[in-house]
Amino acid sequence: MGKADADGPGLPDLPPEWGRVVVPDDASALAEEAEQIRRELHRRVTAPPRRAARRPGRPASRRWPPAVPVLVLLVTVVAAVAGLATVTWPRATRSPGPAASPPERPPTPLTDRLLPALDLVDAGQAPVPLRGLLPAAVLLVDGCPCPERVTEAAAAAPPGVNVVTVASTSPRAAPSDSRVRALADPAGGLRAFLHLPAQPEAMTVLLADRSGRIVLVLPEVDSIADYQVELAGLAG
Repeated sequence: MGKADADGPGLPDLPPEWGRVVVPDDASALAEEAEQIRRELHRRVTAPPRRAARRPGRPASRRWPPAVPVLVLLVTVVAAVAGLATVTWPRATRSPGPAASPPERPPTPLTDRLLPALDLVDAGQAPVPLRGLLPAAVLLVDGCPCPERVTEAAAAAPPGVNVVTVASTSPRAAPSDSRVRALADPAGGLRAFLHLPAQPEAMTVLLADRSGRIVLVLPEVDSIADYQVELAGLAG
C-alpha cells in the first residue's frame, strides 16, 4: 500500500512519540483524512473561544487542546503529495549525440614478418621475384627519385647485400657506377603490403635479411645514418 516515512522522499525528522507514519502510494487514499482535517479546522474557526478557568491570584491564560493527531495527518498528506509529484514529474530526455567515429588503427608492425612473395619487373618488363634478391635493401622511389639517397645506400651496403630501387610504373635509372638493381612494381603490391602511401620528396626503405625476415621499415629517410647499422647487419 505505502511505505514508512523513513523511505519517503524529503520527509522531515518527526518526533518519536508520533509513531510510524506510512505514506500511501495513492494520494486519493487520504481523502477521508483530508476531509476530517477540513472539518476540524472549520470547527475551530467557527467555534466561540473558550475561556479557561483561572485560579485566584493568577492571570487568565489561553490553553489549546493537543492537536498532535491532526498535525501528523497533515504532514502525511503533504509528504504523499510531494512523493507523487517527484515520481510523476516529467524528466527531460537527453538526446544522444552523434556517434563517435572509431579511431584509425595504425598499420600492423612489419618487423620480423616475412617479405611477401611478389614479382617485380625490370626495364624489359620481365618478372623478377623479390625474394630472389635477398638479403636486400629495398628503396621505394615512387614518391621521389632521391638519387643522393640511392647513392648513399649503394656505397654503404656490405658485399652480398643487394640494393634495389622500386618505382611505380617503370624502373628509374640507377646512379652510374653503382651496384643498384632498378625495378618497378606496376601492381603496387609492395606499397599495399606496407600500408604506406608514397610521399612526395621522400624515399621509403625496407631491409630484409637472407631468410626473408623484415628487419626494418622506414616510411621516410633523411640520410643513410637512419639505417646504416641495420644495413651493415644484413651481411651476417
